[in-house]
Amino acid sequence: MPAPDEWMRRLGQLPLMHQPGKQWMYNTGSDVLGVLIARASGQPLETFLRERLFEPLGMKDTGFSVPGASLDRLATSYWTDPTSGKLFVYDEARGGQWSREPAFPSGAGGLVSTIDDYLAFGQMMLSKGKHSSERILSRLSVETMTTDQLTPEQKAVSGLIPGYFDSHGWGFGVSVVTRRDDITSVPGRYGWDGGLGTSWYSDPREEMVTILMTQRAWTSPSPPNVCLDFWTSAYQAIDD
Repeated sequence: MPAPDEWMRRLGQLPLMHQPGKQWMYNTGSDVLGVLIARASGQPLETFLRERLFEPLGMKDTGFSVPGASLDRLATSYWTDPTSGKLFVYDEARGGQWSREPAFPSGAGGLVSTIDDYLAFGQMMLSKGKHSSERILSRLSVETMTTDQLTPEQKAVSGLIPGYFDSHGWGFGVSVVTRRDDITSVPGRYGWDGGLGTSWYSDPREEMVTILMTQRAWTSPSPPNVCLDFWTSAYQAIDD
């Protein structure tokens, strides 16, 4: 990846795939937002995130790279061969993607973290922007972020897998469940899944944060069985 300014220059040379507002597209908008945050704040994106989010939340192990002294704590990432079904190494801890600072800090999917740090973030979102007695985000900001922002017309021509937007919407950076279609699809639940095998959702109705971290990358937009089993088990464990 090139540095942010060069990345933006190249992106600006590409033709539009559709007119703005006509169709939702995944991922790229968050990378653009990361560059704009850095420009507006006059800080590198990681510095901005550390000062505004990570340090106030106690997320001491979250960043765009892992210090050398902590690489022995970073899990090796694996990918599944679609033909044989066997696992092979996708990204090793030492010498891998997160063992050095990136040229482009991706606002869409560049952070590496721990389950404790992720829980602190998920709990802050569930608490409408508060962490203990400290206000991290305004309540209205969190409510806006976790409200479906897509129109029916946008949903009709957008999507990740067939039928996804029949029961889901998209807020500002997170997926939002809009209709119950199984035991785990609780309307109002929001979060997202990482393609390298992580998954987080906060559920205001059930007042819970659920996080799954694996070392195995997804092979399609449809969740793997371990992910489906995890969510089913989490909701089956509710006893009230």
